[in-house]
Amino acid sequence: MRPLLWLLTLAIPLAAQQSPLLKQRLEWFQDQKFGLFLHWGAYSQLGCIESWPLVWKDRSWGNPSIQTKEEMQAFRDKYFALNKTFNPTAFAPKEWAQLARRAGMKYVVFTTKHHDGFSMFDTRMTDYRVTAPEVPFSKDPRANIVKQVFDTFRGEGFGIGAYFSKSDWHTPYYWKPGVFAEDRNPNYDTAAEPERWAKFVDFVHGQIKELVTGYGKIDILWLDGGQVRPPKQDIQMDKLATMARSHQPHLIMVNRTARDAYEDYRTPEQEVPEKPLDYTWESCITMGKQWSYKPDDEYKSARQLIHLLVDVVAKGGNLLLNIGPGPDGRLPATAVSRLEEIGDWMAIHSEAIHGTRAVAPYKEGNVAYTRKGKTLYAIVLRGEGEAAPRQIRLAARGNLQLLGYKKRLRAENGVVNIPSDASLHRYAFVLKFEQ
Repeated sequence: MRPLLWLLTLAIPLAAQQSPLLKQRLEWFQDQKFGLFLHWGAYSQLGCIESWPLVWKDRSWGNPSIQTKEEMQAFRDKYFALNKTFNPTAFAPKEWAQLARRAGMKYVVFTTKHHDGFSMFDTRMTDYRVTAPEVPFSKDPRANIVKQVFDTFRGEGFGIGAYFSKSDWHTPYYWKPGVFAEDRNPNYDTAAEPERWAKFVDFVHGQIKELVTGYGKIDILWLDGGQVRPPKQDIQMDKLATMARSHQPHLIMVNRTARDAYEDYRTPEQEVPEKPLDYTWESCITMGKQWSYKPDDEYKSARQLIHLLVDVVAKGGNLLLNIGPGPDGRLPATAVSRLEEIGDWMAIHSEAIHGTRAVAPYKEGNVAYTRKGKTLYAIVLRGEGEAAPRQIRLAARGNLQLLGYKKRLRAENGVVNIPSDASLHRYAFVLKFEQ
């Protein structure tokens, strides 16, 4: 193992083009390290993949049982009517926030509107919203779900992220009525019908304005729908960003996959990069197999999730871990159990996660490294059924501390002896020393 004699800070791309405020906000973001992603909408009633079953050309993975366009149209009619039966009476954002806080999460990103166009907030731009009279839950005082989530999590000290799909497969300004939509894009030529497209641009800007003016401080505007970009789908990101930041100057924007000036950080999906990246990033990964609620979903174990978090953080990123609440508003029992187990680990070891930065050699074998100022953390990952080690070989010198153990340790000739009375967590433990 190479000596740990240097610290490397991950560079932020286009630094010369970023304002001092944005640089400050990205530093704040990198301090958070662990966030909760929530994919939730009327689609939870079907237990299906969110939105994507509506797309004809993506049916091989999004809706494989569909064989004909007639079947697809019948499914679309059924799907778009799910608003009329959406009634999550067990919705309890306080419980969500408390579980997330216990797990050591620091920010939340909530799906205010997915590609299907169903708005989970009290928008005035469309009747296809959770507060519309035909939605059973609209009569509940908690009906403005986005407001409930944002206010509750903010009250628990969380940063607030608003996921918003730039595409919208329900509005007539994106999928034109009477024309079968073949794919995820507009089903008309936007250049040939500029008036219709202009209405869509106004629609998007109007909904974003509602979010940034009526829902308190928003830290992250997480824009999805990467195909919505010039030349054919120009929603005038320059004007949208100017408008949003005129109301929320501190806003971090994620125009994901666009690779433009409004993608303040990048979001690798369902993967962890092999090595640290030279820009700010966040891996968005599901706790189960599916983003939205699935009754029989297969969840990663607590060990896998803790190791995943360590892997991401050691490489300088954030982990945005997704859970899909059920149709009644409850988090799945297995997801709750996983958050509690992660929380038990974080209660002892979170200082090796929050506020840290990457440090070479990042990760070697079963040992990952993070640093905070001159303090170095070596996170030792333990495999299933692995016996507790009593010696750890590290390129470290001086007095050491085992998190959760009061006595000081010492490394001699690169070997750390673990006392027999020191308890080592079965998933991972942390050695801390001053550089």
